[in-house]
Amino acid sequence: MFRTAQDRSRAPRRTMTAAAGTPGPHILIIVQNLPVPLDRRVWLECQALITRGYRVSVICPKGPGDPAFERLDGVDIYKYAPAPEAEGLLGFAWEFAYSWIRTAWLSLKVRRAGRFDVIQACNPPDTFWLLALLWRVAGVSFVYDHHDLNPELFRSRFGEPEGFLKKLEYRMLLWLERRSFRTAAHVISTNESYKAKAVERGDRRPDEVTVVRSGPDTMQMRPIHPENPRPLGTINLVYVGIMGPQDGVDQLLHVVDELVHRRGRRNVTATLLGFGDCLEALKAETLALRLHDHVTFTGRVDRAQMAEYLSRGDIGVCPDLKTPLNDVSTMNKTMEYMAYALPSVAFDLIETRVSGADAVLYAPSGDISGFADHIERLIDDPGLRSRMGRAARERVASTLDWRPQAEAYVDVYDALTGHHRDCPAVPVTGSAPEFDARGRRYVDLHDDDALEHYLLDRGATSLTVTTGEIRQMIDPAPVEDRTPLASA
Repeated sequence: MFRTAQDRSRAPRRTMTAAAGTPGPHILIIVQNLPVPLDRRVWLECQALITRGYRVSVICPKGPGDPAFERLDGVDIYKYAPAPEAEGLLGFAWEFAYSWIRTAWLSLKVRRAGRFDVIQACNPPDTFWLLALLWRVAGVSFVYDHHDLNPELFRSRFGEPEGFLKKLEYRMLLWLERRSFRTAAHVISTNESYKAKAVERGDRRPDEVTVVRSGPDTMQMRPIHPENPRPLGTINLVYVGIMGPQDGVDQLLHVVDELVHRRGRRNVTATLLGFGDCLEALKAETLALRLHDHVTFTGRVDRAQMAEYLSRGDIGVCPDLKTPLNDVSTMNKTMEYMAYALPSVAFDLIETRVSGADAVLYAPSGDISGFADHIERLIDDPGLRSRMGRAARERVASTLDWRPQAEAYVDVYDALTGHHRDCPAVPVTGSAPEFDARGRRYVDLHDDDALEHYLLDRGATSLTVTTGEIRQMIDPAPVEDRTPLASA
């Protein structure tokens, strides 16, 4: 039964170029672990499909204050109330069952609004292959967007399985993953390490698996002059991401403790953007370590807020420890720091090196002192911070940008459905805008002097002036532009 999907994917399908305005195939995307558009990768995928003429619907859990249905930028988003936080095996089983049933019910609602041609399931969990099998009788294909290695996650959180129950749980995760791989008409992997797992464990041929990295759209993600500059003489570390047991944020707190209390770096602060199961425990640990004056938790942030924090931070931090999962996973935070020209420090992981190359300093996993050494090196050498920030931005824009990844992503659907529209998967705009949607001025990445000035102070200032006031210092002619700009 599972080979049928594979065999079907091997048969080449004729591609027909669709005229602009012609309705394209309908893609249903299923996400369980994050709301959309908060899930940045999925939202970029949605926008690429819309741009190329596909119709897109999404089923996902609600975020705080979210409606049950909304149409956003051409995407129909159906949302359900998430299950309570799971505890223990039975809790996780209930969460998966609840989410599966709510998703299945909403898929019927989507169908009533119009036939869909492909289901794309983004794991975790690896349970929606069964829903795809049920919809196969209606001629719906299945694409597996492989975001996480659940067997490696299990080993990372609980160690190598020992005892009958743990071994059974681990084997069940492997079985569910195989079902997802083998039911899919095509597999999308986030990096080459994940693709290797699809080939080895999923028995898929390399041409049945497409790597689509979660690179940022660097035309959208670029540094701004922040609205709220921080004081001169301070150094701000920035973390952005989920705060779960496997994310190592507690390691970052110990690094800040080392810098502040043992090395006397009282000017160091850390801003932690995001949320997760460990957030409250991390806040409690911050108090226990007497770091409450040095560490700020922002909670959930939107893209505009993230731009503000990453643009005024000095050093990005990637505290993910070397585990079976982390070692082969692409950390979005690394590339997001790079998009904002942030130098960063990370524990040494295989895929983090693939992303960061020479734009990141690497410490051995768990080496708090070594991690702090790298941060001190960057603190004491502004020129190094500037060079690494510049290299980071150049690398992410030239090598890791979302635009070529979007083309690879949509090509999967063009091959699967026979649909094609001759246009880029990410719209090509004219010259880059000077201001963002909130009126904040972008850093001019093509002006070497302006860029160097920004990279050295990252918005830190003892005085906030306006662009107009700066120009009047140079040329006393009247000007109208009074957009706030941070200047040292």
